[in-house]
Amino acid sequence: MSSPCDPEYAPAGDVGAALMLIDSRLRAVHDGRTQPDGEQEQLIDQITASMGPRGAESVLDGACTLIFMYMKWLRTAYERHDKDVIECVVPHLVATMRMMPRSIRPETIPTMAGLVVAAGTGLSPSLWRKQYGDWTKEEMNPLEATAFLLAEHINRITDDREFASRMITQALASAYE
Repeated sequence: MSSPCDPEYAPAGDVGAALMLIDSRLRAVHDGRTQPDGEQEQLIDQITASMGPRGAESVLDGACTLIFMYMKWLRTAYERHDKDVIECVVPHLVATMRMMPRSIRPETIPTMAGLVVAAGTGLSPSLWRKQYGDWTKEEMNPLEATAFLLAEHINRITDDREFASRMITQALASAYE
């Protein structure tokens, strides 16, 4: 039976812009920077300012698409080893977010875990979230952190710092062809 949260009903959003944000954070961490440099932060601010409300919503949908694609890949990887993706990913994600109280408010963690569970069970994270109303400002950092942590998890599993970003880039390229 089809669900109203089925990915076929979800907008993909601006996956490219969402990937750019996540990839820039990944590169900053791997370069040993805990904070983005001023030039990078200015570029991100210019891009987000130029988007307007619809563009920002499109990037939110794009981030949810990233979460869905990352969880789909992780589900396949864990199933090959007879493991459950929810059991392996969610506790790590929640524990990591709990260690980030300055940027991730505790009350947002259940929503982010819900996004990951939705994606891990084959549902659209953005449609799952829309059931509960509009995104809040307090959810923006946790949403970015969720996509970032999933990408980093994939990169660690594959022992390749750029695997998650390359996987999405290749998927986008093949979709355009």
